Formats: sequence, structure tokens, C-alpha cells
Amino acid sequence: MTGTSMSQLQFNLVPERKIWSVSELTAQIRILVETRFQELLVQGEISNCRAAQSGHIYFTLKDAHAQIRCVCFRDQARLLKFRPEDGLHVTVRGALGIYEQRGEYQIYVSTIEPVGFGALQLAFEQLKQRLAAEGLFDQARKKPLPMLPQRIGLITSSTGAALHDVLRILRRRFPNVYILLHPVRVQGDSAAAEIAAAIAYFTREQAADVLLLVRGGGSLEDLWAFNEEVVVRAIVASRIAVISGIGHESDFTMADFVADVRASTPSNAAEIVVRTRDEFDRHIAQLAEQLSQKIRYLLLVRRHRVQELAAHRGFRRLEGIVRQGRQRADELSARLGDLLARRLETSRRRFAVAQARIVAFDLRARIAALSARLNQRSAELHAHIGRSLTARLERVKRLRMQLDERSPLRVLERGYAIVYDHAGNVVRSADQVMIGDSLSLQLARGRLITEVKKKNGG
Repeated sequence: MTGTSMSQLQFNLVPERKIWSVSELTAQIRILVETRFQELLVQGEISNCRAAQSGHIYFTLKDAHAQIRCVCFRDQARLLKFRPEDGLHVTVRGALGIYEQRGEYQIYVSTIEPVGFGALQLAFEQLKQRLAAEGLFDQARKKPLPMLPQRIGLITSSTGAALHDVLRILRRRFPNVYILLHPVRVQGDSAAAEIAAAIAYFTREQAADVLLLVRGGGSLEDLWAFNEEVVVRAIVASRIAVISGIGHESDFTMADFVADVRASTPSNAAEIVVRTRDEFDRHIAQLAEQLSQKIRYLLLVRRHRVQELAAHRGFRRLEGIVRQGRQRADELSARLGDLLARRLETSRRRFAVAQARIVAFDLRARIAALSARLNQRSAELHAHIGRSLTARLERVKRLRMQLDERSPLRVLERGYAIVYDHAGNVVRSADQVMIGDSLSLQLARGRLITEVKKKNGG
């Protein structure tokens, strides 16, 4: 075997090395990781939490010695009952994967559960803090209840026990009250939207004087529709006072915090909204007694004051002033009578003088003179109008004769004609027309249409 053959044999015995690209290696690692860790639970503290405009949530899960990136996509994030925040200790469920563009491993999160704190309870506390910061729980913004509502809007389930309890109490306490029921679901995914729509309806239509929002007891999950922000915003926006009676006395919802009045139970809400007839009667009797006592007290105070003034020496001085005033009034009355009598006598004399002048005045002679003057002026006016009309008629007659003498029709009567070309222009020269042109001849009576066969001169 030659030397060259031996070297080739040795080279062929060396194993061939695999050279990976970064993308290939990362893809292989991703396949291994995703195959091995398809579903896992990881516990840690959330940090660097941020929500993208796309709706995805990115955060880091860490403990005392390590950290790992996490992403919760929009479809899973919108199902979360609470809002992930920095500092929360949570347990995440998801799958481990590799983000090849950066070569980082991360958890694709499907669910998040707080550690030692239920998700619904955490969501409740988060929403409560946020709404309290907006001032929605302030007592100053809450509306007073009407003393005796004529129309009560009832928002609840049409099949629940709360409806029957409320109706029974309202009919017993005040049979004549008008109740308008707006049935809604009080549990489930669509319950919050239906409740908010019912509140908005009553506000928009002004169909009630007060609203009752009631539901029987249940777990936190059962009552969750009354913790939804859409219901809270609807109660705040309502122009009608809202009484909430949700669950038992120990149950609290966001609707209770923003309602104008919170009742411990649905039955208690019905008792709050209207008073009994006996309570109104007692209240009216109490007000009447208070009014009577106040009037008696005021009369007593005024009586004592009158007695004090009557005993005062200034009051006796006042009596003297009154006597002098009466005497002065008598004197003035007498002087006024004398003055009126003199004025009356003067008026009578003036009336007599005027009456004498009227008798001396001959009204009929004055009317006759004016009538003769009017007749004279009328005759003069008729004569002037006649002369002016005759002169104008003569002038019109002369103008008509001149018009007839100068009229082109007189010329046509003597056998002449007026020639028009096809455009309606008067033809005064043979140069204005061509052989074959159509001409119109206007005679004294009628019109002729002719054609130019020959022309002479210009």
C-alpha cells in the first residue's frame, strides 16, 4: 500500500463533526423543553409586571435565588378575576417554552392563582381600593331616599326567593305602592351586563322614584355579578336613589359600597323603602304635637312681652301721643273739608260760564257755512278735472294720428314689402343675400317665402 493510500485511510477513520447553527440548536432545545415540561405549576413573586397594548401580560416570577420570565396571552388574561401586580405571591400554571429570537426560556401562563388568598377575594380588594380612590364610596355623593315613593323599581331574578319576600313586605306595609319589576339574571357571566342595563333603563326612562337591587344569599362566586365594575358604574351614574339588599347581613359587595343605602337583606331593603301606615300616622301626630307646643310657647312669650310693654311708662306716653294724634287728625279733617268746599264752589262757577258760552254758540249756522264752502270747493274740483281730462284726450288723439301716418303699415298698403333673410334681418342691399337664399316678404296683409334666383346690382 502506498503512502498516499495510507493517509487517506487514516483521514476516513476520523468521525465527521456536526456543526449547528444557532437557530437549529435553539429549535432543538425548544423541542426538548416543550416536550418535557408541557404543564407545570410554579410558585413565586411577581415583578416587572406590564400589560401590552395587545392585551398580553408580561412579568417575571422570582424567588430568593432565581427568576424566570412569564407571558400570559390576551385570551387567558381576560379570564383572570384579578389584576396581576408586582409583589403578589402567586402560583402559575402553564407550559415551558423557548423564545427563539432571544434564546430565553419562559413560561406560557394559562392561569394564575394568588398564594394564600383567593383570586376572587383579591380581585374584590383591588377593585375596592381603586374605586375608593376615585371617591365613589363617599357619603357626600349619595342621594337621599324619597319619603313616600309612588313607584318602586325592583331589579332581581324573577324566580328567586328574594322577589317573593320583597313583594310580600311591600304589599303588607303599603298596599297602594306601584312596583315595576325588571327581571335579570343575578348569577353567571351575563348577569352583570343585565343588571347594569336594568339600572340604566330606569335612569333613562325615569320610570321609578327609587330602585331596589336585591338578591338572596350565596357564596362569593354566586354574588360576584354585584362586584363587577360595570354594575358599580351603573349605580354611580343612576339619577335615581338605589337601595341594595344583597345576600345576608355578613355579605358585602361593591354594589353595597356605592349604593345610596345598604340593606342587610332583601327583606330589610323592602322595610327601608316604605314606612308602614302606622309609622306615618305616628309621625304626623308627633309633628302636630310639636307644632302645637311651639305655638303655645310662642303665644306665651308674646303675651308676656305685651304685658311688659303695657306696664312700661313709655307705653303710657304713647297713649298721650295717640290722643294728640287723634285731635290733630280731627283738625286736619276739618281743614280738608273747608278746602274741598271752596274747590267745589270754584268748579261750579267755571261750569256755569262754560255752559253760557255753549248756549250762545250757534252750531247750526257754523255747519251751514262749512257745508256751502265744501260744495263750492267740490264744484271747482270737478270743473278742473273735466278741463284736464279733455286736454289729455285731445293730445292722445293727435298722437294716434301721427302714429298712423308714420306707421310702416301705411307704406305696405301702397304695395311695398319688407324683405327679411333667413336670420330675420331686414335686407336693404342685394349684397346681403346669395343666389338660392330663402327670403321672407312681409306684405300689408300676410307674408311670402321666396328664393333668390338672380340678383342685379349691389
